[in-house]
Amino acid sequence: MAEEHKTDAPPDFENIWLRLIHMVIIAVLLSMASTLLGVMTVAQFIIMLFNKREPNENLAEFGTTIGVWMAKAARYQTGASEVKPWPWTELD
Repeated sequence: MAEEHKTDAPPDFENIWLRLIHMVIIAVLLSMASTLLGVMTVAQFIIMLFNKREPNENLAEFGTTIGVWMAKAARYQTGASEVKPWPWTELD
């Protein structure tokens, strides 16, 4: 009778290392998104300054999209969600 190979590690133990790789990639993307958001903030302020306080709608919508992405990324990074943000899933 063959002895079964038993281990105390959870069945998804190997996946934790893949998650680490994803987390590092997402951390870099979060840093880039934060920088982009800062640049967009300054650009939107300048636009509003010269456009009678009217924001650029495309820039505002893109800012919303980045914010949603950053929230999804933060949830994945902190373990609150198993759903990875774009580019692994659709961009909202």
